[in-house]
Amino acid sequence: MAQIKADICIIGAGSGGLSVAAGAAQLGRKVVLIERHKMGGDCLNYGCVPSKSMIAAASHAQAIRRAPVFGVDAGEPKVDYARVMKHVHSVIAAIEPNDSVERFEKLGVKVIKAAAKFVSASEVEAGGDRITAKYFVVATGSSPAKPPIPGLDQTPHFTNETLFDNTVLPEHLIIIGGGAIGLEMAQAHRRLGSRVTVLEAFRIMPKDDPEAVAIVRKAIEDEGVVIREGAAVTAVSKVDGGVAVTISRNGQSEAIAGSHLLLAAGRAPNVDGMDLEAAGVKYSRKGIEVDGSLRTSNARVSAIGDVAGGLQFTHVAGYHAGLIIRRLLFKVPVKTDTSAIPWCTYTDPELAHVGVTEAQAKEKGIAHSVARWPLHENDRAQAELELHGLAKIVVSRGRPIGATIVAPHAGDLILPWVMAIGQKTKMSSMAGMVAAYPTLSEISKRAASSHFTPTLFSARTKAVVKVLSWLP
Repeated sequence: MAQIKADICIIGAGSGGLSVAAGAAQLGRKVVLIERHKMGGDCLNYGCVPSKSMIAAASHAQAIRRAPVFGVDAGEPKVDYARVMKHVHSVIAAIEPNDSVERFEKLGVKVIKAAAKFVSASEVEAGGDRITAKYFVVATGSSPAKPPIPGLDQTPHFTNETLFDNTVLPEHLIIIGGGAIGLEMAQAHRRLGSRVTVLEAFRIMPKDDPEAVAIVRKAIEDEGVVIREGAAVTAVSKVDGGVAVTISRNGQSEAIAGSHLLLAAGRAPNVDGMDLEAAGVKYSRKGIEVDGSLRTSNARVSAIGDVAGGLQFTHVAGYHAGLIIRRLLFKVPVKTDTSAIPWCTYTDPELAHVGVTEAQAKEKGIAHSVARWPLHENDRAQAELELHGLAKIVVSRGRPIGATIVAPHAGDLILPWVMAIGQKTKMSSMAGMVAAYPTLSEISKRAASSHFTPTLFSARTKAVVKVLSWLP
């Protein structure tokens, strides 16, 4: 067994782990990176990259369907699902070199393709090697959660880890789970030609503003996706021609038949198989326990990204990686702050959010007001016939504390509010922005300006203007 000494040993080559490895290696540290499966992790291989590539293909199909309203006749698009999947994998292949073993070895990283397990508080074994390091970073991510549904083990089903290997268009795709993954794939498959039914035990997109979710729900349902909320799945089974899903809804039992089943019922942190107990690292089914600086119960070991619990997004893993570099290499005290971490569901329209929602402000007893601007009042939206959406800003003491945008490219449009909330910018500064005309980004300026409308056009202001009118 080879003995390797390193400054930093990273377990997991997903977004967070790769960022730490690249940063530390380029700063002259000796780095060992261990990955038991694919470089790039979930985001590159099974998550963000393939799903958004499929969504892009589906968007083109939908654009052809909508073309006649612009005076362009095209007809129903002919979708070749196998070629769609070829596009998906070509995008993965284009990005893959950035995350490859070869690139990281050129940076000076020792890459070990094997499963890792702790053998002590300061040692890990992987691929026949024993690695001793000053610091360890666990960045093993998460996997699709598997709810205890009777019959699931005997019933063929997709997760996000297997969906993009399928090359046959599902005739009727049943999706268990109404979160971001479930709804994105529901709309994409519907646009590509599948019948789609979404089953959600509670309500779809539960962390988002209900007013915003209602807009997304209507858009998806108008395209033909069937959404059933409050539908508890009690059993699944394999039947001739596909699958059958039994649900309990409003006290009634019902069986739904489909050709394929997609499980999108949440994520589970990858904590098994590493012998974390041997390192004295505390964890639970929710993930590895960390403090505000991402340090575990073993001071040598940090955990970042999905495996550390909390918000499960690629950009959060990247944010964590930056904090780790600062703390471990530059010895700068750090503390995680999620108050300005955005997220986006890439349906059409997209729904993006940062900060607190209106409901959360009420629950926390925060004195607040809500500023808003509807998408149909935006001239660019009118030109493109994208009329269903809004910008909704939660304001407290003259500063934004939360923002939700429902619109095309909402994930891009949310960025000014991420900065405003993070930097505690005043609403007056946001209202004073000059946006190019005509752009969708004007909705943020208009929403900010609407915060001042009641004061600007009040009786008191009118009285002041009247007095000022006497001046030369």
